[in-house]
Amino acid sequence: QLTVPRMLVGRCRTTLWADMYHEDPRPYELELQAVDSCQPDDVLIAAAGGSLRSGIWGELLTTAARNGGCVGAIVDGAVRDVGKIRAMDFPVFSRGTCLYDSQHRQRVIDRDVPVEIDGVTFSPGDLVVADEDGIVVVPQAVEAEVLARAWEKVHAENQVRDAIRQGMKSVTAYEQFGVL
Repeated sequence: QLTVPRMLVGRCRTTLWADMYHEDPRPYELELQAVDSCQPDDVLIAAAGGSLRSGIWGELLTTAARNGGCVGAIVDGAVRDVGKIRAMDFPVFSRGTCLYDSQHRQRVIDRDVPVEIDGVTFSPGDLVVADEDGIVVVPQAVEAEVLARAWEKVHAENQVRDAIRQGMKSVTAYEQFGVL
């Protein structure tokens, strides 16, 4: 689910979540620390194992994260207050919605550590790009190479698009440019 259909680009600010089945003596502790530590262009990553036990992201966290410069969130779990988040024009990608808040249901157990979502590692500071087609994370160690290759691909696709628009058949365009 996506709150705002637009591209999200920023740096990973990670949180690792766990389901709970008991009263939490210090609810929201690491969650609030993570949100308050957001810097400009951060994307908060909430690795909650796909749990829909509670809506771990909502209007208040969105407001607090935006105040620190956070540009969006990726939640491997559920969110709530979708209409209010949408009204703030804040992109949040999630597995679904749940009206319950996280108190005594889920909590952040670590932050600013590598986390995994669907077998993909998100490390603090990695580049993350997301839109309605999906989410891509680019490790810092290969970022320059990946961006250079992506730029080359976009340029080549633009040439193919222009050639096809001018009447070239797609087979011929592929044979000439080698890109599709």
